[in-house]
Amino acid sequence: MLGNREGLYIGMGCKDISFRSSDAKSPAKFYFNSTPAHLAHPVVAVSKSNAQQVKLGSAEKSNLRTINQFVHPNVLKSCQLVMGMTELAPSSVWNTMPSHTHDRRMEVYFYFNLPEDAVVFHLVGDPKETRHIVVRNEEAVITPSWSIHSGVGTANYTFIWGMAGENQTFTDMDDVPMSVLK
Repeated sequence: MLGNREGLYIGMGCKDISFRSSDAKSPAKFYFNSTPAHLAHPVVAVSKSNAQQVKLGSAEKSNLRTINQFVHPNVLKSCQLVMGMTELAPSSVWNTMPSHTHDRRMEVYFYFNLPEDAVVFHLVGDPKETRHIVVRNEEAVITPSWSIHSGVGTANYTFIWGMAGENQTFTDMDDVPMSVLK
């Protein structure tokens, strides 16, 4: 049984997978990321207690956050997927700033725990020609490898991130200096 904000890695070849909520009056919500695989790895349940946790940012820069790495080489084996959940601290609204690109991976963000009257401005595009997408609670954004990705909200929020590509090195990113952004 999985609890709130827990994950389940299901490897290649698993069939007849089903999920159900244990409480029909307060149904569970499920979010899935999937990538092609070339090797079968075991099914592994992951919670925040056995995820790798990375604390980043600062209160002064409004980006204090905890990155919970669920599907990560230091936690479990997968073929191409790296996935986790980032929780912004109260009064923090920026994620992943300064921004970066992943030349060898795409990334998807699923925003949640966002108040009904709040939004996130998700920044995308070439660093010298950025755009924004207005995202609300329980909406996702897919970012290609060549695009920056960061966001700022009108309140703190949580997001699930998933990356897929030719490598799983979490720190394999091309930082974009703030002076380059336009």
